[in-house]
Amino acid sequence: MQIDRRLISHFDWTLFLLALAFVAMGIVTIYSANYDIGAEHAGGLPSRQLLWLGLGIAVMFTVISIDYHYVDRLAYPFYGLMLVLLVLVFFFGHSGGGSQRWIDLGFFRLQPSEPAKLAIVLVMAKYFQDSEPSRGYCLRDLWAPFALATPLILLTLIQPDLGTAIILGLVFMSMVLMGGLRLKSFLGLAGAGLAFLPIGWQLLRPYQRQRVLTFLDPDRDPLGAGYHVIQSQIAIGSGELFGKGYLRGSQNRLDFLPAQHTDFIFAVFSEEWGFAGCFVLLAAYFALIVYCLKIFERAKDRLGAILIFGMVSILFWHVIINVSMVAGVMPVVGVPLPLFSYGGSSLASMMLAIGVMINVSMRRYTF
Repeated sequence: MQIDRRLISHFDWTLFLLALAFVAMGIVTIYSANYDIGAEHAGGLPSRQLLWLGLGIAVMFTVISIDYHYVDRLAYPFYGLMLVLLVLVFFFGHSGGGSQRWIDLGFFRLQPSEPAKLAIVLVMAKYFQDSEPSRGYCLRDLWAPFALATPLILLTLIQPDLGTAIILGLVFMSMVLMGGLRLKSFLGLAGAGLAFLPIGWQLLRPYQRQRVLTFLDPDRDPLGAGYHVIQSQIAIGSGELFGKGYLRGSQNRLDFLPAQHTDFIFAVFSEEWGFAGCFVLLAAYFALIVYCLKIFERAKDRLGAILIFGMVSILFWHVIINVSMVAGVMPVVGVPLPLFSYGGSSLASMMLAIGVMINVSMRRYTF
C-alpha cells in the first residue's frame, strides 16, 4: 500500500527527529555502560541497537503507509497474534534473569509482551471509536475490554514480568478513562483494586515481595534485594550537578551498577551528566509527551485521538516508572526507559508507536 503524495508533505518530521534524538542518546549511553577500559571497546550491544533501530524505522514506515482507519481490520488479528506468542513463550521461550519472556526467531529474540502493549491500544481504540454514551460508560458496558485485556496481563504476569504487566494494566486503565468511564464507576473500580491488593500480594513471587519490602527499607538487605536500589542511588548522587563526564562514571566502570544498559541506564546517564543532564533529558521527554498530546488534540476523529492517547500513555508510564524505580521512589519492577534503554523488542515496539502517531498526524489533513 503506497502513501498518497499529498500526505508526504505533512510528514511529522518533528516527532520523527525527536524519537531519533532519544535513540541516539541511548546508544551513546549504552556504549558508555558497556565500555571496557582495558580492551577500549564496548562490545556489540551498541551496533545491535543500531540494527534494531533500522528494523524499527522499517516497521514505522510500514505502519505509516497504512491508513489508521484500517484498525477495524487489523486490531483483532494483531491481538490474536500477540496472545498466541505469549502462550508459546511458556513452551518454547528462553529464560533470563529468572523469567521466561523471549521467543527465539533465529536471527533475533522477540519479547512478545512489548508489542502486546500496542495490541491493547489497538483493540481498545476499536472498541471506543464510536461516540461514548451521553452519561459515559458504566462497568457493565466494559466487560468486553476487560475480557480482552485480562489474558494479556495475566500471561505477562506469570512469566513472571511484573513491570510489563503493570504497564499493560496502566495503559488499559488510561484508555478506559479516556474512552469515557463514569466517575462513579471509576471510584468503584479503584475500590475493587484496593480490595484485591491482599490477594495480589499472595500471587507475587517471593523475590517480588522482597522487592516491595526492600523499597520500603533498602538497608534491610544491602547485599541482596536492596543492592540494585542502593547502587543506583549512589550513582545518581555521585553525579552531583554536572556529572563526572562521559565514560567516567565510577559506579558503572567498577561494575557496581546492575543492568546498566537496560533498566538502570538512567543511573549511568545521571552519574556521567549530573543533575543538569538529567534535567535536560527529562525536559526532553516532557516536550515529547506534550507534543504528542498536541497531535491528540488536532486528530480529526475519535479513533485517531484514542490511538494517539494510547501510544502516549505507553511512553508516559514507562518514563514515570523507570525513573521512579531507578531513583528508589518505587519498587524495582524491571521497566526500560523508552527509546533509550537497550532492547530490540522495546525499541521496535516504540518506533511502531511513533509510526502510529505520525500516521494520525499526517492524515488529519485528508477528507
